[in-house]
Amino acid sequence: MIKTDQAREIREFWFGRLPLTAEALERRMQLWFGGAGPPKTEAARDRLIRTRFAALVAQAARGELDAWAASPRRRLSLIILTDQFPRQIYRGTAQAFATDARALALAVTGMQSGADAALDCAERIFFYMPLQHAESREVQEESVAAYRRLKEEAPAELRAALGGTLEHALEHRAIIERFGRFPARNAALGRTSTPEELEFLRGA
Repeated sequence: MIKTDQAREIREFWFGRLPLTAEALERRMQLWFGGAGPPKTEAARDRLIRTRFAALVAQAARGELDAWAASPRRRLSLIILTDQFPRQIYRGTAQAFATDARALALAVTGMQSGADAALDCAERIFFYMPLQHAESREVQEESVAAYRRLKEEAPAELRAALGGTLEHALEHRAIIERFGRFPARNAALGRTSTPEELEFLRGA
């Protein structure tokens, strides 16, 4: 029996108390995207997510939590389980990307139904994240449009912080426009890097 509060537990862990002030959002971004401390901090976070949520990540991968998609915030929890948490739990392995297609489908169909409009600005960052992670030029265009819209629709005090998410989306799009894939994934996925990709990775 799946507990109905597990979806909320995921969001409370990841976002804290919403809505976030500009200062709180900046602190969360350090947790989410780095800059919160030395590498051991990232490793400690990965271990915590693995301990608390690995079983749910596995359930989501098997489709056992698909009913969560029926409501916007529970859909967001499912997106986090299939897009974000695998990157922490399985960092550096192919399994980190194994449920990307599932996450992308959840994000795209959720946007088509307007589910993202029901969410807080901070929540929308991760609702759109599967688009940013997609190795598709077309989807990358949708990603940039989504993050640009998020910045424009955000309260004025949050726009500076959310500008960083748009910059990341633009950077991801540029990589896909150049290579058609993310070279940083090549080793984990057993793909052979081209000389140009190797040069890019050396400078990353």
